[in-house]
Amino acid sequence: MSPNEFLKDFVWGVATASYQIEGAWDADGKGESIWDRFSHTPGKVENGDTGDIACDHYHRWPEDVALMKSLGVRAYRFSLSWPRILPKGRGQINQPGLDFYSGLVDGLLEAGITPYITLYHWDLPQKLQDSGGWPARSTAESFVEYADFVSRQLGDRVKFWMTLNEPWVSANNGYLEGRHAPGHKDIDEMLSSAHHLLLAHGMSVSSIRNNVVDAQVGIVLNLSPFSPASPSEADIIEASIGDGILNRWYLDPLSGRGYPKDVQEHFARSDDYIHTGDMDAIAVPIDFLGVNYYARSIARSDSIPEEENAPREVFLNDEITEMGWEVHADGLADILERVHRDYSFPAFYVTENGAAYDDALDENQAVNDLKRIDYLRGHIRACGGAIENGVPLKGYFVWSFLDNFEWAFGYSKRFGIVYVDFYSLERTCKKSAHWYAKVIANNGIVEV
Repeated sequence: MSPNEFLKDFVWGVATASYQIEGAWDADGKGESIWDRFSHTPGKVENGDTGDIACDHYHRWPEDVALMKSLGVRAYRFSLSWPRILPKGRGQINQPGLDFYSGLVDGLLEAGITPYITLYHWDLPQKLQDSGGWPARSTAESFVEYADFVSRQLGDRVKFWMTLNEPWVSANNGYLEGRHAPGHKDIDEMLSSAHHLLLAHGMSVSSIRNNVVDAQVGIVLNLSPFSPASPSEADIIEASIGDGILNRWYLDPLSGRGYPKDVQEHFARSDDYIHTGDMDAIAVPIDFLGVNYYARSIARSDSIPEEENAPREVFLNDEITEMGWEVHADGLADILERVHRDYSFPAFYVTENGAAYDDALDENQAVNDLKRIDYLRGHIRACGGAIENGVPLKGYFVWSFLDNFEWAFGYSKRFGIVYVDFYSLERTCKKSAHWYAKVIANNGIVEV
Protein backbone atom coordinates (compact mmCIF):
# COMPACT_ATOMS: atom_id res chain seq x y z
CA MET A 1 0.00 0.00 0.00
CA SER A 2 1.11 3.57 -0.60
CA PRO A 3 0.59 6.23 2.08
CA ASN A 4 -1.94 7.95 -0.19
CA GLU A 5 -4.43 5.10 0.05
CA PHE A 6 -5.78 6.53 3.31
CA LEU A 7 -7.57 9.86 3.16
CA LYS A 8 -5.87 12.80 4.82
CA ASP A 9 -8.49 12.95 7.57
CA PHE A 10 -8.20 9.24 8.45
CA VAL A 11 -7.95 8.95 12.24
CA TRP A 12 -4.95 7.08 13.68
CA GLY A 13 -5.42 6.39 17.36
CA VAL A 14 -4.74 4.21 20.37
CA ALA A 15 -7.19 2.79 22.88
CA THR A 16 -7.40 1.83 26.57
CA ALA A 17 -10.05 1.18 29.23
CA SER A 18 -10.43 2.68 32.69
CA TYR A 19 -10.17 -0.38 34.94
CA GLN A 20 -7.30 -1.79 32.92
CA ILE A 21 -4.97 1.18 33.33
CA GLU A 22 -6.12 3.73 35.91
CA GLY A 23 -5.45 2.08 39.25
CA ALA A 24 -6.36 4.35 42.19
CA TRP A 25 -9.23 1.94 42.75
CA ASP A 26 -10.46 3.59 45.95
CA ALA A 27 -8.82 7.01 45.71
CA ASP A 28 -10.46 10.41 46.07
CA GLY A 29 -14.00 9.16 46.68
CA LYS A 30 -14.23 6.58 43.88
CA GLY A 31 -16.87 3.91 44.47
CA GLU A 32 -16.37 0.17 44.17
CA SER A 33 -16.91 -1.40 40.75
CA ILE A 34 -17.87 -4.97 39.92
CA TRP A 35 -14.30 -5.51 38.75
CA ASP A 36 -12.91 -4.30 42.07
CA ARG A 37 -15.13 -6.86 43.80
CA PHE A 38 -14.43 -9.62 41.27
CA SER A 39 -10.64 -9.21 41.20
CA HIS A 40 -10.50 -9.17 45.00
CA THR A 41 -12.35 -12.50 45.10
CA PRO A 42 -9.83 -15.37 45.37
CA GLY A 43 -9.57 -17.57 42.31
CA LYS A 44 -11.21 -15.19 39.85
CA VAL A 45 -8.11 -13.63 38.26
CA GLU A 46 -4.84 -15.27 37.26
CA ASN A 47 -2.11 -14.94 39.91
CA GLY A 48 -4.56 -13.11 42.17
CA ASP A 49 -3.92 -9.91 40.20
CA THR A 50 -6.14 -6.86 40.65
CA GLY A 51 -6.55 -3.48 39.01
CA ASP A 52 -5.77 -1.68 42.26
CA ILE A 53 -2.68 -0.02 40.75
CA ALA A 54 -2.65 -1.25 37.14
CA CYS A 55 -0.61 1.31 35.15
CA ASP A 56 -1.38 4.09 37.66
CA HIS A 57 -2.68 6.19 34.77
CA TYR A 58 -4.81 8.11 37.29
CA HIS A 59 -1.64 9.74 38.62
CA ARG A 60 0.58 9.42 35.54
CA TRP A 61 -1.76 10.61 32.80
CA PRO A 62 0.36 13.69 31.91
CA GLU A 63 3.28 11.36 31.19
CA ASP A 64 1.06 9.11 29.09
CA VAL A 65 -0.39 12.00 27.09
CA ALA A 66 3.12 13.32 26.44
CA LEU A 67 4.11 9.87 25.23
CA MET A 68 1.15 9.74 22.85
CA LYS A 69 2.08 13.17 21.54
CA SER A 70 5.67 12.08 20.95
CA LEU A 71 4.37 9.23 18.77
CA GLY A 72 2.14 11.55 16.77
CA VAL A 73 -1.06 9.86 17.96
CA ARG A 74 -4.05 11.82 16.68
CA ALA A 75 -6.85 10.32 18.75
CA TYR A 76 -7.21 8.58 22.10
CA ARG A 77 -10.11 6.28 22.83
CA PHE A 78 -10.53 5.82 26.58
CA SER A 79 -13.37 4.90 28.90
CA LEU A 80 -14.77 6.66 31.94
CA SER A 81 -15.03 4.81 35.22
CA TRP A 82 -18.71 5.20 36.10
CA PRO A 83 -18.12 4.67 39.88
CA ARG A 84 -15.28 7.19 39.87
CA ILE A 85 -17.78 9.85 38.87
CA LEU A 86 -20.95 8.49 40.52
CA PRO A 87 -19.78 6.20 43.36
CA LYS A 88 -23.24 4.66 43.80
CA GLY A 89 -24.11 4.69 40.13
CA ARG A 90 -26.57 7.56 40.43
CA GLY A 91 -27.18 10.50 42.71
CA GLN A 92 -24.14 11.83 44.56
CA ILE A 93 -21.36 13.19 42.31
CA ASN A 94 -17.70 12.63 43.11
CA GLN A 95 -16.12 15.90 41.99
CA PRO A 96 -12.48 14.69 42.13
CA GLY A 97 -13.37 11.87 39.74
CA LEU A 98 -14.99 14.25 37.29
CA ASP A 99 -12.04 16.62 37.65
CA PHE A 100 -9.67 13.80 36.69
CA TYR A 101 -11.41 13.25 33.37
CA SER A 102 -11.83 16.97 32.75
CA GLY A 103 -8.09 17.44 33.23
CA LEU A 104 -7.32 14.50 30.98
CA VAL A 105 -9.52 15.92 28.23
CA ASP A 106 -7.85 19.32 28.51
CA GLY A 107 -4.41 17.70 28.43
CA LEU A 108 -5.28 15.72 25.31
CA LEU A 109 -6.61 18.77 23.49
CA GLU A 110 -3.55 20.80 24.43
CA ALA A 111 -1.42 17.99 22.94
CA GLY A 112 -3.43 18.03 19.72
CA ILE A 113 -5.04 14.65 20.44
CA THR A 114 -8.78 14.19 19.89
CA PRO A 115 -10.58 12.46 22.79
CA TYR A 116 -12.98 9.63 21.97
CA ILE A 117 -14.91 8.68 25.10
CA THR A 118 -16.45 5.29 25.85
CA LEU A 119 -19.01 5.62 28.62
CA TYR A 120 -19.02 1.98 29.70
CA HIS A 121 -16.18 -0.53 29.44
CA TRP A 122 -17.42 -3.14 31.93
CA ASP A 123 -16.73 -1.55 35.35
CA LEU A 124 -20.30 -1.21 36.60
CA PRO A 125 -20.73 0.43 40.02
CA GLN A 126 -21.05 -2.37 42.57
CA LYS A 127 -23.99 -0.57 44.16
CA LEU A 128 -25.97 -1.03 40.95
CA GLN A 129 -24.97 -4.69 40.78
CA ASP A 130 -26.26 -5.09 44.33
CA SER A 131 -29.58 -3.72 43.05
CA GLY A 132 -29.76 -6.24 40.21
CA GLY A 133 -27.00 -5.30 37.77
CA TRP A 134 -27.60 -5.40 34.04
CA PRO A 135 -30.37 -8.03 34.31
CA ALA A 136 -32.40 -5.23 35.98
CA ARG A 137 -34.07 -2.56 33.88
CA SER A 138 -33.21 0.04 36.50
CA THR A 139 -29.52 -0.22 35.56
CA ALA A 140 -30.30 0.97 32.04
CA GLU A 141 -32.20 3.89 33.53
CA SER A 142 -29.22 4.70 35.77
CA PHE A 143 -26.94 4.63 32.74
CA VAL A 144 -29.08 7.25 31.00
CA GLU A 145 -28.66 9.57 33.99
CA TYR A 146 -24.90 8.94 33.98
CA ALA A 147 -24.59 9.56 30.23
CA ASP A 148 -26.62 12.74 30.52
CA PHE A 149 -24.48 14.08 33.36
CA VAL A 150 -21.03 13.40 31.91
CA SER A 151 -21.97 14.57 28.40
CA ARG A 152 -23.15 17.86 29.94
CA GLN A 153 -19.88 18.20 31.84
CA LEU A 154 -17.46 17.21 29.07
CA GLY A 155 -19.46 17.80 25.90
CA ASP A 156 -18.14 21.33 25.44
CA ARG A 157 -14.78 19.72 24.58
CA VAL A 158 -15.54 16.12 23.56
CA LYS A 159 -17.45 15.46 20.33
CA PHE A 160 -16.97 11.70 19.88
CA TRP A 161 -18.95 9.43 22.21
CA MET A 162 -19.32 5.66 22.41
CA THR A 163 -22.03 4.41 24.73
CA LEU A 164 -20.93 0.81 25.34
CA ASN A 165 -17.93 -1.36 24.67
CA GLU A 166 -18.74 -4.92 23.56
CA PRO A 167 -22.13 -5.56 25.20
CA TRP A 168 -21.81 -9.22 24.13
CA VAL A 169 -18.82 -9.61 26.44
CA SER A 170 -20.57 -7.86 29.32
CA ALA A 171 -23.59 -10.13 28.99
CA ASN A 172 -21.97 -13.40 27.95
CA ASN A 173 -18.76 -13.43 29.97
CA GLY A 174 -20.24 -11.71 32.99
CA TYR A 175 -23.68 -13.29 33.32
CA LEU A 176 -23.51 -16.60 31.43
CA GLU A 177 -19.97 -17.96 31.55
CA GLY A 178 -18.88 -16.29 34.78
CA ARG A 179 -15.37 -15.53 33.48
CA HIS A 180 -15.82 -11.79 33.98
CA ALA A 181 -17.43 -9.67 36.67
CA PRO A 182 -19.86 -10.21 38.26
CA GLY A 183 -19.17 -13.91 37.65
CA HIS A 184 -22.73 -15.21 37.18
CA LYS A 185 -23.82 -18.23 35.16
CA ASP A 186 -27.46 -17.84 34.14
CA ILE A 187 -28.76 -17.76 30.58
CA ASP A 188 -31.81 -15.69 31.48
CA GLU A 189 -29.60 -13.12 33.17
CA MET A 190 -27.42 -13.06 30.08
CA LEU A 191 -30.36 -12.40 27.76
CA SER A 192 -31.92 -9.71 29.91
CA SER A 193 -28.49 -8.10 30.39
CA ALA A 194 -27.90 -7.98 26.65
CA HIS A 195 -31.26 -6.32 26.17
CA HIS A 196 -30.80 -3.77 28.94
CA LEU A 197 -27.33 -2.91 27.70
CA LEU A 198 -28.74 -2.18 24.25
CA LEU A 199 -31.63 -0.29 25.81
CA ALA A 200 -29.19 1.81 27.86
CA HIS A 201 -27.38 2.65 24.65
CA GLY A 202 -30.51 3.61 22.77
CA MET A 203 -32.06 5.68 25.54
CA SER A 204 -28.87 7.67 26.12
CA VAL A 205 -28.16 8.72 22.53
CA SER A 206 -30.66 11.59 22.47
CA SER A 207 -29.41 13.11 25.73
CA ILE A 208 -25.81 13.04 24.48
CA ARG A 209 -26.90 14.75 21.26
CA ASN A 210 -28.90 17.33 23.21
CA ASN A 211 -25.91 18.12 25.41
CA VAL A 212 -23.13 18.10 22.81
CA VAL A 213 -23.07 20.39 19.78
CA ASP A 214 -22.14 18.42 16.65
CA ALA A 215 -21.90 15.19 18.64
CA GLN A 216 -20.85 11.99 16.93
CA VAL A 217 -22.42 9.09 18.83
CA GLY A 218 -21.91 5.37 18.32
CA ILE A 219 -21.58 2.00 20.00
CA VAL A 220 -18.72 -0.53 19.92
CA LEU A 221 -19.30 -4.21 19.10
CA ASN A 222 -16.85 -7.10 19.03
CA LEU A 223 -17.49 -8.77 15.68
CA SER A 224 -16.12 -11.82 13.94
CA PRO A 225 -16.87 -13.51 10.61
CA PHE A 226 -17.98 -17.12 10.96
CA SER A 227 -16.81 -19.80 8.52
CA PRO A 228 -18.19 -23.36 8.57
CA ALA A 229 -15.36 -25.85 8.99
CA SER A 230 -16.83 -27.96 6.19
CA PRO A 231 -19.70 -27.73 3.68
CA SER A 232 -21.85 -30.02 5.86
CA GLU A 233 -25.32 -28.85 6.85
CA ALA A 234 -24.39 -29.24 10.52
CA ASP A 235 -21.39 -26.93 10.21
CA ILE A 236 -23.34 -24.40 8.15
CA ILE A 237 -26.05 -24.28 10.81
CA GLU A 238 -23.41 -24.00 13.54
CA ALA A 239 -21.81 -21.04 11.76
CA SER A 240 -25.16 -19.34 11.28
CA ILE A 241 -26.13 -19.66 14.93
CA GLY A 242 -22.66 -18.54 16.04
CA ASP A 243 -22.94 -15.51 13.81
CA GLY A 244 -26.41 -14.88 15.20
CA ILE A 245 -25.33 -14.98 18.84
CA LEU A 246 -22.20 -12.87 18.48
CA ASN A 247 -23.01 -10.55 15.58
CA ARG A 248 -26.66 -10.40 14.56
CA TRP A 249 -28.07 -10.37 18.12
CA TYR A 250 -26.64 -6.85 18.40
CA LEU A 251 -26.47 -5.63 14.80
CA ASP A 252 -30.08 -6.48 13.96
CA PRO A 253 -31.81 -4.57 16.79
CA LEU A 254 -29.47 -1.59 16.34
CA SER A 255 -30.67 -1.52 12.73
CA GLY A 256 -34.37 -1.74 13.56
CA ARG A 257 -34.82 -5.43 12.72
CA GLY A 258 -35.43 -6.75 16.21
CA TYR A 259 -33.71 -9.83 17.56
CA PRO A 260 -33.03 -12.53 14.93
CA LYS A 261 -35.75 -15.17 14.98
CA ASP A 262 -33.43 -18.14 14.45
CA VAL A 263 -31.39 -17.19 17.53
CA GLN A 264 -34.52 -16.60 19.60
CA GLU A 265 -35.62 -20.13 18.67
CA HIS A 266 -32.15 -21.43 19.53
CA PHE A 267 -32.28 -19.89 23.01
CA ALA A 268 -35.95 -20.84 23.50
CA ARG A 269 -36.27 -18.61 26.57
CA SER A 270 -38.79 -16.05 27.74
CA ASP A 271 -38.35 -12.53 26.39
CA ASP A 272 -40.58 -10.81 28.92
CA TYR A 273 -37.74 -8.35 29.58
CA ILE A 274 -38.72 -6.62 26.31
CA HIS A 275 -41.23 -3.83 26.94
CA THR A 276 -43.33 -1.89 24.46
CA GLY A 277 -41.19 0.72 22.74
CA ASP A 278 -37.86 -0.88 23.65
CA MET A 279 -36.92 -1.98 20.15
CA ASP A 280 -37.64 1.47 18.74
CA ALA A 281 -35.45 3.00 21.42
CA ILE A 282 -32.59 0.60 20.63
CA ALA A 283 -32.83 1.36 16.92
CA VAL A 284 -32.14 5.08 17.33
CA PRO A 285 -29.88 6.19 14.44
CA ILE A 286 -26.18 6.39 15.29
CA ASP A 287 -23.37 8.26 13.58
CA PHE A 288 -20.91 5.38 13.46
CA LEU A 289 -20.33 1.80 14.50
CA GLY A 290 -17.14 0.92 16.34
CA VAL A 291 -15.79 -2.50 15.39
CA ASN A 292 -13.42 -4.42 17.66
CA TYR A 293 -11.74 -7.25 15.77
CA TYR A 294 -9.20 -9.80 16.92
CA ALA A 295 -9.83 -13.10 15.09
CA ARG A 296 -12.26 -14.94 12.82
CA SER A 297 -14.40 -17.85 14.01
CA ILE A 298 -14.43 -21.34 12.47
CA ALA A 299 -17.61 -23.26 13.28
CA ARG A 300 -17.50 -27.04 13.79
CA SER A 301 -20.70 -28.71 14.93
CA ASP A 302 -20.72 -30.93 18.01
CA SER A 303 -24.33 -31.97 17.38
CA ILE A 304 -23.17 -35.06 15.51
CA PRO A 305 -20.17 -37.36 16.07
CA GLU A 306 -16.98 -36.13 14.39
CA GLU A 307 -16.74 -39.25 12.24
CA GLU A 308 -20.24 -38.62 10.84
CA ASN A 309 -19.49 -35.04 9.84
CA ALA A 310 -17.85 -34.02 6.58
CA PRO A 311 -14.04 -33.68 6.64
CA ARG A 312 -12.82 -30.28 7.75
CA GLU A 313 -11.82 -27.98 4.93
CA VAL A 314 -11.12 -24.80 6.93
CA PHE A 315 -8.32 -24.81 9.49
CA LEU A 316 -6.65 -22.29 11.77
CA ASN A 317 -3.55 -20.55 10.50
CA ASP A 318 -0.25 -21.46 12.12
CA GLU A 319 0.29 -18.00 13.60
CA ILE A 320 -1.38 -17.83 17.04
CA THR A 321 -1.11 -15.02 19.61
CA GLU A 322 -0.49 -15.44 23.35
CA MET A 323 -4.27 -15.39 23.82
CA GLY A 324 -4.55 -18.50 21.65
CA TRP A 325 -6.23 -16.47 18.93
CA GLU A 326 -5.53 -17.06 15.26
CA VAL A 327 -3.96 -14.23 13.26
CA HIS A 328 -6.29 -13.74 10.30
CA ALA A 329 -6.17 -10.18 8.99
CA ASP A 330 -8.50 -10.87 6.06
CA GLY A 331 -11.27 -11.46 8.59
CA LEU A 332 -11.22 -7.76 9.47
CA ALA A 333 -11.92 -6.75 5.88
CA ASP A 334 -14.53 -9.53 5.65
CA ILE A 335 -16.52 -8.35 8.67
CA LEU A 336 -16.30 -4.66 7.74
CA GLU A 337 -17.49 -5.34 4.21
CA ARG A 338 -20.25 -7.69 5.33
CA VAL A 339 -21.64 -5.27 7.94
CA HIS A 340 -21.47 -2.38 5.48
CA ARG A 341 -23.27 -4.47 2.86
CA ASP A 342 -25.98 -5.83 5.16
CA TYR A 343 -26.66 -2.86 7.45
CA SER A 344 -27.13 0.88 7.17
CA PHE A 345 -24.52 2.41 9.49
CA PRO A 346 -23.20 5.68 8.03
CA ALA A 347 -19.57 5.23 9.13
CA PHE A 348 -17.19 2.84 10.85
CA TYR A 349 -14.14 2.97 13.09
CA VAL A 350 -11.92 0.03 13.98
CA THR A 351 -11.98 0.85 17.68
CA GLU A 352 -9.79 -2.05 18.85
CA ASN A 353 -7.31 -4.25 17.03
CA GLY A 354 -4.13 -5.73 18.41
CA ALA A 355 -2.36 -8.80 19.71
CA ALA A 356 -0.78 -10.16 22.89
CA TYR A 357 2.75 -11.51 22.66
CA ASP A 358 5.33 -12.61 25.23
CA ASP A 359 7.16 -9.29 25.30
CA ALA A 360 10.26 -8.67 27.38
CA LEU A 361 12.95 -6.02 27.62
CA ASP A 362 16.22 -7.12 26.02
CA GLU A 363 19.74 -6.26 27.19
CA ASN A 364 19.37 -2.83 25.58
CA GLN A 365 16.09 -2.18 27.41
CA ALA A 366 14.20 -2.44 24.14
CA VAL A 367 11.24 -4.59 23.06
CA ASN A 368 11.62 -5.88 19.50
CA ASP A 369 8.04 -7.04 18.99
CA LEU A 370 8.26 -7.83 15.30
CA LYS A 371 5.31 -10.21 15.44
CA ARG A 372 3.07 -7.39 16.62
CA ILE A 373 4.28 -5.19 13.77
CA ASP A 374 3.43 -7.97 11.33
CA TYR A 375 0.00 -8.30 12.95
CA LEU A 376 -0.73 -4.58 12.79
CA ARG A 377 0.60 -4.24 9.23
CA GLY A 378 -1.67 -7.01 8.00
CA HIS A 379 -4.75 -5.59 9.68
CA ILE A 380 -4.09 -2.02 8.56
CA ARG A 381 -3.68 -3.36 5.04
CA ALA A 382 -7.08 -5.08 5.48
CA CYS A 383 -8.55 -1.71 6.46
CA GLY A 384 -7.22 -0.22 3.24
CA GLY A 385 -8.76 -3.05 1.27
CA ALA A 386 -12.13 -2.51 2.95
CA ILE A 387 -12.00 1.19 2.10
CA GLU A 388 -11.21 0.37 -1.52
CA ASN A 389 -14.30 -1.86 -1.53
CA GLY A 390 -16.52 0.98 -0.41
CA VAL A 391 -16.56 0.75 3.40
CA PRO A 392 -16.78 4.26 4.94
CA LEU A 393 -14.04 3.51 7.47
CA LYS A 394 -12.93 6.69 9.23
CA GLY A 395 -10.24 5.54 11.64
CA TYR A 396 -8.18 2.83 13.32
CA PHE A 397 -7.31 2.48 17.02
CA VAL A 398 -4.56 0.13 18.17
CA TRP A 399 -5.33 -1.99 21.21
CA SER A 400 -3.63 -1.19 23.38
CA PHE A 401 -1.60 1.89 24.05
CA LEU A 402 -0.19 0.40 27.27
CA ASP A 403 0.37 -3.09 28.57
CA ASN A 404 -2.36 -3.39 31.17
CA PHE A 405 -4.62 -5.50 33.37
CA GLU A 406 -6.05 -8.03 30.93
CA TRP A 407 -9.21 -8.90 32.86
CA ALA A 408 -9.25 -12.51 34.12
CA PHE A 409 -5.71 -13.00 32.76
CA GLY A 410 -4.37 -10.30 35.06
CA TYR A 411 -0.95 -9.04 34.00
CA SER A 412 0.04 -12.21 32.16
CA LYS A 413 -0.87 -10.92 28.68
CA ARG A 414 0.71 -7.89 27.07
CA PHE A 415 -1.23 -6.11 24.30
CA GLY A 416 0.48 -2.73 24.49
CA ILE A 417 2.65 -0.94 21.99
CA VAL A 418 4.19 0.58 25.13
CA TYR A 419 5.82 -1.79 27.60
CA VAL A 420 4.92 -1.26 31.26
CA ASP A 421 7.07 -2.56 34.11
CA PHE A 422 4.33 -3.40 36.59
CA TYR A 423 6.71 -2.95 39.55
CA SER A 424 8.38 0.36 38.69
CA LEU A 425 5.54 1.44 36.33
CA GLU A 426 8.16 2.71 33.91
CA ARG A 427 6.97 2.99 30.30
CA THR A 428 9.10 1.89 27.33
CA CYS A 429 8.00 2.28 23.73
CA LYS A 430 8.20 -1.04 21.92
CA LYS A 431 9.43 -1.28 18.37
CA SER A 432 5.77 -1.46 17.33
CA ALA A 433 5.15 1.98 18.85
CA HIS A 434 7.95 3.52 16.81
CA TRP A 435 6.68 1.72 13.71
CA TYR A 436 3.12 2.94 14.32
CA ALA A 437 4.43 6.49 14.70
CA LYS A 438 5.84 6.19 11.17
CA VAL A 439 2.51 4.84 9.91
CA ILE A 440 0.76 7.88 11.38
CA ALA A 441 3.31 10.28 9.92
CA ASN A 442 3.05 8.67 6.49
CA ASN A 443 -0.71 8.10 6.66
CA GLY A 444 -0.18 4.49 5.61
CA ILE A 445 1.91 1.36 5.94
CA VAL A 446 5.67 1.67 6.11
CA GLU A 447 8.48 -0.85 6.40
CA VAL A 448 10.05 -1.66 9.77
